Amino acid sequence: MPTYDYKREDGTTFEYQQRITEEPLKVCPTTGQPVKRLISGGAGLVFKGSGFYLTDYARKTSGPSSKGDSGESGSSKKSSSSSSDSSSSD
Repeated sequence: MPTYDYKREDGTTFEYQQRITEEPLKVCPTTGQPVKRLISGGAGLVFKGSGFYLTDYARKTSGPSSKGDSGESGSSKKSSSSSSDSSSSD
C-alpha cells in the first residue's frame, strides 16, 4: 500500500497509508485541519543485498569509440587476409 504525504493548514506534514483507489484525504485524521496531498518525487527501485548479481542491473553502454575500435581492427585483419589470399593465388 503506498504512503502519501499530506500538508496541514498550519504547515506541518504527515504521512498516511492508503490504497491507490481511495480518494485523497480532505481533513487530518488526528487534528481535523484541512489538508492537501503533496506531490512527491517518488523513490527509485534499488536492489540491495547478497541475492542480487551484477547481471540483474541494466548494462551501461560505452560510447561509439569502443564500437569503432573493434570495427577498425576487424577491417585491418580483413585487408591483410585478402592480400595474403591474392598473393597465394599468384
